[in-house]
Amino acid sequence: MTEQPDEQSPESVVDLRDYRNSRDPLPVTFNRRELDAILWIYGRMVGDGEWRDYAIDHLRDRAVFSVFKRSGEMPLYRIEKNPKLAAKQGMYSVVNTNGMILKRGHDFQQVLKIFDKGLRLVKS
Repeated sequence: MTEQPDEQSPESVVDLRDYRNSRDPLPVTFNRRELDAILWIYGRMVGDGEWRDYAIDHLRDRAVFSVFKRSGEMPLYRIEKNPKLAAKQGMYSVVNTNGMILKRGHDFQQVLKIFDKGLRLVKS
């Protein structure tokens, strides 16, 4: 007689994706719409000569888009996505060089309006 292994109950079966994510969670990333909005603003500011370089960091707890005037300096602004703050003050924020939060909220487009320029008087 050959012994057959006992059938395992469904409770003991582990999904491999869940196991991997619990051991090494995927980093937080910007989705396509968020990145399109950021890059649209970035392109406009580069065209105005205000920004020159950027960096994107996808960390375990947040995603960060940093903007630089020159590549060797501290970032002028950091656009951050922190999902842990989604139920509190909002997961999106814009932070300046000194670490002061300039704007935070739940709506990404509203947070990015901090980079909108007001109307200027043009003399003819």
